[in-house]
Amino acid sequence: MYELIQVSENCYYIQSPAKIGLVRLNDNEVCLIDSGNDKDAGRKVRQILDANDWKLTAIYNTHSNADHIGGNKYLQAQTGCKIYAPGIECDFTRHPVLEPSFLYGGYPCKDLRHKFLLAQESDSEYLRNEVLPEGFEAIDLPGHFFNMVGFRTPDDVVYLADCLSSRETLDKYRISFIYDVAAYIETLEMVKSLSAKIFIPAHAEAAENITELAQYNIDKVNEIAEKIINICDSPVCFEKILQQLFKEYSLVMNFEQYALVGSTVRSYLAWLKDAGRIDIIFEDNMLLWKNV
Repeated sequence: MYELIQVSENCYYIQSPAKIGLVRLNDNEVCLIDSGNDKDAGRKVRQILDANDWKLTAIYNTHSNADHIGGNKYLQAQTGCKIYAPGIECDFTRHPVLEPSFLYGGYPCKDLRHKFLLAQESDSEYLRNEVLPEGFEAIDLPGHFFNMVGFRTPDDVVYLADCLSSRETLDKYRISFIYDVAAYIETLEMVKSLSAKIFIPAHAEAAENITELAQYNIDKVNEIAEKIINICDSPVCFEKILQQLFKEYSLVMNFEQYALVGSTVRSYLAWLKDAGRIDIIFEDNMLLWKNV
């Protein structure tokens, strides 16, 4: 873990729970794409920088989930680097309590205020084209989170953030986190058409071709959608839908999974309702979901 792996003349990634991109800008300056999940990850990155006599100039966050921004504060304090994040992701990075609050739908209790959902605040600026290194291109990847982006480097390496998961992850955890299901599918369809020297997803192996894996992620979304529609054969409340999905996929409920999977299931319900595939009724002061 935290091994530095070179994939092109100037591009690397650091093997970690959420892969960290590293791009050499010249002989002694580098930038990072994300920073890992906590202060300890930041220390491991700092050791790699020191071992190679590299100066960190900037961190480009793909999005604001805690496992991608957790090393920001430590690395910025140690190196004075700039931090950039796109759109709403920048606001979440500045005010990370927004993540568990959003997931829970209210003030998060202590069970949700931990490093896996609540990173330390960092002094980030809005990502704009003019702050990107020469030859970099930001690629919009909405769906998993609000304004997530990936990056294409001058070496034709594409860092894909969390826009897809490995087969192993999907088969183990079954329901991956999605904020906007329609945008997520559109992003994956776009990614299927991309070409690059190599793709670096944060939660899957680096690969020269990503099309098959992107389609597998799409297929899993459609599978979950069909299960939800079937569960809604008779009017049913959200909690029963969530319970049935956990049973069918043999998942184990805890507070963190309730928040993460629960938020995702609400996103599926919104997507299916907007598509006219399910509807709602109010009965005895309860919101119930039903298929059409």
